[in-house]
Amino acid sequence: MAGPLSHIRVLDLSRVLAGPWAGQNLADLGAEVIKVERPKTGDDSRAFGPPWVKDAEGKDTRESAYYTSANRGKKSITLNIADPEGQRIVRELAKQADVLIENYKFGDLARYGLGYDDLKVLNPGLIYCSVTGFGQTGPFRERPGYDFMIQGMGGMMSVTGEPDDAPGGGPQRAGVPVADIITGMYSSIAICAAIASRERTGRGQHIDCALLDSQIALLSYQNANFFATGQSPARIGNLHPNIVPYQPFRTADGNVIVACGNDNLYRRLCDVIDRPDLVSDPRFATNGKRVENRSEMTRILAEIFLTRTTKDWVAALEAAGVANGPINTVAQVYEEPQVIARNVRIELDHPVAGKLSGVASPMRFSDTTIEYHRAPPTLGQHTDEVLRDQLGMSAQDVAALRAKGLI
Repeated sequence: MAGPLSHIRVLDLSRVLAGPWAGQNLADLGAEVIKVERPKTGDDSRAFGPPWVKDAEGKDTRESAYYTSANRGKKSITLNIADPEGQRIVRELAKQADVLIENYKFGDLARYGLGYDDLKVLNPGLIYCSVTGFGQTGPFRERPGYDFMIQGMGGMMSVTGEPDDAPGGGPQRAGVPVADIITGMYSSIAICAAIASRERTGRGQHIDCALLDSQIALLSYQNANFFATGQSPARIGNLHPNIVPYQPFRTADGNVIVACGNDNLYRRLCDVIDRPDLVSDPRFATNGKRVENRSEMTRILAEIFLTRTTKDWVAALEAAGVANGPINTVAQVYEEPQVIARNVRIELDHPVAGKLSGVASPMRFSDTTIEYHRAPPTLGQHTDEVLRDQLGMSAQDVAALRAKGLI
């Protein structure tokens, strides 16, 4: 069967990552997603290279790897929306859309007559999702917002990294733009919820998703720890604030992560390392005690894990049912048997690269199966098709727009 959102058409006016991530999720779910980009330059992330996608001969193309990470499954059209004629075309496309995604600064699209209040008059069922740094209300609403600064403002960097007095200590951003990505994920959920609501009410609505709000929500139990104690959580590197042992240990030839999420798993760990005394030791008998005596618990285990290789520890811990795993490079991720079995790496036909590798959606359905029909588009790849098929323009109409530089 077609994807669960195969009846939905999306107009994606967003660029870079947070908004496009939401649009890609909807495309994976079967929606028709039309991405509107600036003529000649397109989405800002098209210039975020190197690295560039390679062609069949191994040569660099003009397609940035970054762009391909968030735009699978979409159609690309180019359109100058700063021009009144371009604005008119957006309005015509919005009349036929179920969803519009945008991440312009607060008020920018309203100045073009393309704000939610303008478009809902033309299409009362339109679900209009605005993705911004700080949202549509509040004193910061007109400020630009970028992932790195939001990780700092939203508390993520205060709990990420080694303590200040440790080697390499100090605040760290996450290795991927988590504020952008989680905002795209929340936007996807909100859009799906609004689609479900429209089934009952017949009305669309305006969704307001902010990077700062989403980043704060992502702190999850660190928020709850603060509310419970009144103390800001500290950076503790790879340790867990509430569970011990739940951390990496150096082995004879690398590292292994051990995750004892309950006392039963801890007892199994003690069996594997042949230290039954650590089960009865009152300092370590419960998780709460192990958290209180973290330093000594870590010292004892660190010495033990140095005695065997990572492969040996993984095998022994796995046999005992203790959650564990190596610290893989990205290349090693795709060599894991589980990753191979789940078909996480996919390949799509690309007009420039030939075959383009990507990552399958982690959403798996038993009935409305996700299928990948379209690689990330080249700039303006579908302009003529969309203007012809959806707006009924003739070849002469399209040629005239192109002559004016509007597409």
